[in-house]
Amino acid sequence: EVQLVESGGGLVQAGGSLTLSCAASGFTFDEYSIAWFRQAPGKEREGISCISSGGSTYYRDSVKGRFTISNDKAKNTAYLQMNNLTLEDTADYHCAGIYGACLPSSPTMGVLDYWGQGTQVTVSS
Repeated sequence: EVQLVESGGGLVQAGGSLTLSCAASGFTFDEYSIAWFRQAPGKEREGISCISSGGSTYYRDSVKGRFTISNDKAKNTAYLQMNNLTLEDTADYHCAGIYGACLPSSPTMGVLDYWGQGTQVTVSS
């Protein structure tokens, strides 16, 4: 059974940092890329970052320079380090498994095969 479980969200002041984790089971990072997407109330789903099975990373312009995606294949866990958070980063954050390559031109960074329930990030002023 495939499962992705996000954790690490919470309430943070603007300018602060959070690190999200995505624990995956039922598939390996050797075959799947991992993407992070977010969705704020009333807004479209936005793919913000992706890491391929080979380790290539991609970022949406809105987070480039502030967010860093990584993974630990031994733990089958991916991470999203978020620095210098702004009010506009408030959203539910989800990780997703993509069979094959990231597609950074896609709104969700690729064709999402699996995704988790998400973790909420709230940035306050």
